Amino acid sequence: LAERLPSFEVLDDVMYKSIAVGFAFFTIATVLGALWAAEAWGGYWSWDPKETWAFITWVVFAAYLHARSTAGWRGSRASWIVVIGWGAFLINYFGVNFYASGLHSYAGVS
Repeated sequence: LAERLPSFEVLDDVMYKSIAVGFAFFTIATVLGALWAAEAWGGYWSWDPKETWAFITWVVFAAYLHARSTAGWRGSRASWIVVIGWGAFLINYFGVNFYASGLHSYAGVS
């Protein structure tokens, strides 16, 4: 399987570009969500568990992009930040949606 994959440098570059594009869309979605929340509920941010974990996920991927562009992190060091970001995303998507209670979750809904 490993011989069929592209080189690590190519995979690292694809990961960086994918995260950069996804980060831009995630940032836009967060800003638009805050604008919608201000209209719907009268406040931009309420520190709901979903909002908090979305912010944590955003910060982790911002740290990855920052480390990659300013400190030149590549390879496994940068990949570990991405693994942490993916974990934060999974907690946000599954953990908060189904196990935490708040405005954005389905915990307790039957």
